[in-house]
Amino acid sequence: MSTPVAVIGAGPYGLSAAAHLRARGLPVRVFGEPMVSWRTGMPAGMLLASAPAASGIAVPEPGHTLGDFCAAAGEGPYASDRDLIPVETYVRYGQWVQRRLVPGLEQVRVVSVDRRGDGFELKLDSGEQAGARAVVVATGLTGLAQLPPELGAALPDGPSATGPVSHSSQHHDLSALAGRDVVVLGAGQSALESAVLLTEAGAAAVRVVARGPAAVGFGAPPDGRPRRRPPSPLGPARSLPVLTHHAGAFRRLPVFARRYLGRRVPRPRGAWWLRERFTDRVRVVQGRRIVRATVRDGRPVLALRGADGQGGEVVADHVLAATGYRMDLAALDFLGQGLRTGIVTRAGGPLLDAGFGSSVPGLYFTGLPAAASFGPVLRFVCGTEFASPRLARAVVRAYG
Repeated sequence: MSTPVAVIGAGPYGLSAAAHLRARGLPVRVFGEPMVSWRTGMPAGMLLASAPAASGIAVPEPGHTLGDFCAAAGEGPYASDRDLIPVETYVRYGQWVQRRLVPGLEQVRVVSVDRRGDGFELKLDSGEQAGARAVVVATGLTGLAQLPPELGAALPDGPSATGPVSHSSQHHDLSALAGRDVVVLGAGQSALESAVLLTEAGAAAVRVVARGPAAVGFGAPPDGRPRRRPPSPLGPARSLPVLTHHAGAFRRLPVFARRYLGRRVPRPRGAWWLRERFTDRVRVVQGRRIVRATVRDGRPVLALRGADGQGGEVVADHVLAATGYRMDLAALDFLGQGLRTGIVTRAGGPLLDAGFGSSVPGLYFTGLPAAASFGPVLRFVCGTEFASPRLARAVVRAYG
């Protein structure tokens, strides 16, 4: 059976895109488990770093904000910048949006997508083959976890939650590391909050290792931020309002500028409310980068070196790499080789037009893969407000 549009992914970007497409009268099949990365790839007890106003899933129908969910479910309210949203609450919010606006979600995995005639053929793990005239890739962070190359070189079988080295996305229950000496790599919210949650889950010792000499820091509370800076859902830095509110202009910047901004903005740091839980409980090693990693008697060993040439070894029971995510087209292995070779890339991601279409006619990307074209706001849920209406308009014009 063929359908005009297939949406692959049922996280915030997939649900938002599907809701906008359906609101425009276009038949859509949506594949994936609702909010699966949020349910399984984030630790229990985590709190969202973003404020409630920046955490809504953009949909065309009114009455589906996070506040609306809280009123309907009797949770929260999560309204002010000082209200902290548990990840479990946010998962329930996303599932609520899905039930109301994306009914008929097909909880199957897309095994492959290949070009067939003037459309696409999708193979599902149910055994079905489905046709679509257009495909929207909204798979979120799945498969895009990033490890420092020196660490990856020591892991022929890759990171694992039960091995000596893991990525933060592989843990939902950090109590599995209770009683162990854990090194956390990174300086962003994921690293610092994971370190705190590890101490609270009973880890014997927790150290954070960060490359920059003053990398570990925390944001200011809402009432301590400079009043003259324009607001931004990504934070108070001067560049963020421009990148947030003018994402369409980002794709006109030179490639080197887009690549630089994509890697540097926003600056990694912890949320303001995490400082008290972190200070005096987690040891920090700053200004040291990994030059070599080995596994000795089942324990990870990191050789570190600073800009001053000084080094040393760090030995632990486990290394948890909270080193973020990076777009890698090869990781989207459900896209057939013929499709992937036809996708033009720039600045670390697919080169997209103003409607989120790639160089392969009918193939669209949203969420993290679109950040190379539209900027860092596409790494966050608040980017659905920019992305989904534009993508839906473009798809309807071409295939409606």
